[in-house]
Amino acid sequence: MRAFQTLTSRTHFIDLITTKYSQIHTGFRSTNHLLIQESSTVSTVYDPVSDRLVTKRVSNSKHSEAESDKSAHKQSNPDYADALKDDRSYGSILKANQGFGASKKKSKSKSTWVCTECGYTDGQWWGYCRECSNVNTMKEFTESDNGGKTSGFQVSERIVKSWLPKGSGDAFPMRLTDVNRGVNQSEWRFPLSGPFGNEVSRVLGGGLVPGSLVLIGGDPGVGKSTLMLQIAAIIADGKEIGKPAPVLYVSGEESVEQIGNRADRMEISTEELFLYSSTDVEDILQKAHLLSPRAIIIDSIQTVHLMGVTGSAGGIYQIKECTAALLRFAKKTNIPVFLIGHVTKSGDIAGPRALEHIVDAVLYMEGEQYSSHRLLRAFKNRFGSTDELGVFEMSPCGLKAVTNPSEIFLSEERSDSEFLAGLAIAVIMDGSRTFVIEIQALCAAGSSLSRQVNGVQAGRADMIISVLMKQAGLKLQSNAIFLNVVSGLTLTETAGDLAVAAAICSSFLEFPIPNNVAFIGEIGLGGELRMVPKMEKRVSTVAKLGYKKCVVPISAAEKSLRGLDFGDIEILGCNNLKEVINTVFVPR
Repeated sequence: MRAFQTLTSRTHFIDLITTKYSQIHTGFRSTNHLLIQESSTVSTVYDPVSDRLVTKRVSNSKHSEAESDKSAHKQSNPDYADALKDDRSYGSILKANQGFGASKKKSKSKSTWVCTECGYTDGQWWGYCRECSNVNTMKEFTESDNGGKTSGFQVSERIVKSWLPKGSGDAFPMRLTDVNRGVNQSEWRFPLSGPFGNEVSRVLGGGLVPGSLVLIGGDPGVGKSTLMLQIAAIIADGKEIGKPAPVLYVSGEESVEQIGNRADRMEISTEELFLYSSTDVEDILQKAHLLSPRAIIIDSIQTVHLMGVTGSAGGIYQIKECTAALLRFAKKTNIPVFLIGHVTKSGDIAGPRALEHIVDAVLYMEGEQYSSHRLLRAFKNRFGSTDELGVFEMSPCGLKAVTNPSEIFLSEERSDSEFLAGLAIAVIMDGSRTFVIEIQALCAAGSSLSRQVNGVQAGRADMIISVLMKQAGLKLQSNAIFLNVVSGLTLTETAGDLAVAAAICSSFLEFPIPNNVAFIGEIGLGGELRMVPKMEKRVSTVAKLGYKKCVVPISAAEKSLRGLDFGDIEILGCNNLKEVINTVFVPR
């Protein structure tokens, strides 16, 4: 009897399972969905009271409670439905379940590779710098993208906001005519008085623009701090406005006493020149707020930093954010800011290349190690030309303007002695300024060296020598030729070709050129002479310096120079190098 009951119960259980599976399978086939409205379990047990098998449906209480809790969370958290709706990728439901109670995002980090030599920035490592081609100079910098990051614009905005009147933040687009109405362009800039100020103003494009950000670069010891201290003294004197004006000079490298000793040596005693030693940009701007200066000078941008910015002072992100803060400050307050920048071994300003894009003007100070002369050039200027050049001379009392720059490129004593053979005068231009330089040549027969040039491009010198041999008939094959430009200047334009050829002819023929003759012109491969730009200004310069003759291309003498009065100077027009030799190198 018990065995029969067991067999009957098993048969009844299999029939129930088969019936349930067929129902589920039929529903799935018709709707393509497997819907289970209630989580339950079907079981068959023996009931001793009724003495028969009883089939019951038992609900899973734990599973039901979990489902009810999950449904309640869906209703209370609308982001859950949005997460399921927007995310259609594999495992989106699992992602949504894992997202309960986690609202914080992971902080991202951005890696940048920066060259320690030239400051080139790249998004990946190449093994070498793609700008200067140096190997093993790319270093990795990581910037954390977290919520507590401080930017230069935020710092400057906090400091500047108290300066501005209420409602000044409501800015609207303005017509160009409204912006320029009432603005006198001649009085818009800060004029810098005196010969020194005139040289600096020439490079800046006519004066200092209010609210401009100017970057000064140069080699160590070239005189950047001396230059800026003298500019600060001129602005603080306020001769152009009739009263002194405060100027803030901030140094992160020297103490106030060291700056004062330099000013004492330079005989600067302006009362409105304020010195401050600090490396915190926010502290510097707060002190400037109390002082309300007419100009601010930061020496140097690589020594200052902002709290909350990744990296130490001089790092790529520190320099970028500090410059951004100072730029915002200058534009909002109309106070010009000068930044002194260090340079790398290649001569570029240290830091990211974005630094030169942020500022309004980039000035470089150049000078030879054993020379007292300094050149100030503009490599970028949003308010003027980049062709201008300022010439200074370093003295124990600071920098002095050179009124006649041609004097530094000429020999002190010249005569018609035979020992001066191989000297020729060239007239070149740098920007709008004209310079008279001296080119020296030496032809030595039987020398072991074939050629040596200083200050002249090697390819240009080879071309001129080859033209002299082919077109002028000079036998220079067995001679070693040495070329040099006085005072270490580098000849870059073609206007000095004729002077280089004349110096070589003078040395080879052992015929000194008279000291009152100048040469202007370009040489072609056929030996012909070609015109160069601004011939009138070049000839006018040598005429004012007392030269009596000037050799130029015949086309210039017949076209651009005809009918002009240059005083007592004689214009000698020549077609080619043979005519130059027959005109200049003849016995008198």
